[in-house]
Amino acid sequence: MARIAGIDLPRNKRGEIGLTYIYGIGRSTARAILEQAGVSYDKKVQDWDDADLGKIRGYITESLKVEGALRSEVQMSIKRLMDIGCYRGVRHRVGLPVRGQSTKNNSRTRKGKRKTVANKKKVTK
Repeated sequence: MARIAGIDLPRNKRGEIGLTYIYGIGRSTARAILEQAGVSYDKKVQDWDDADLGKIRGYITESLKVEGALRSEVQMSIKRLMDIGCYRGVRHRVGLPVRGQSTKNNSRTRKGKRKTVANKKKVTK
């Protein structure tokens, strides 16, 4: 079982894809890691030997910020924006899209389920 940065990598996937299961590592970073460690992209995770795993783990720990440290840094950045009260921070606080998207029709992911507002009934004579 390949375990890097507290994450169990899927054994039956290629190394390039398996590394993307770690928060903070995408395809291009995974390729760079494997290139630095001298491991083939197409080699499956289950085929890595202890030397390969050690090289990969060493490179990740010494030169990349992943998982818990990265998550906490992102949260601190968002909290800083909210504390100084800038536009982006206000949008985070209210739960609306932060990057200029339209909110009239879309943005259901950020706004949540629709909250229907009923009309006032007209008084009949």
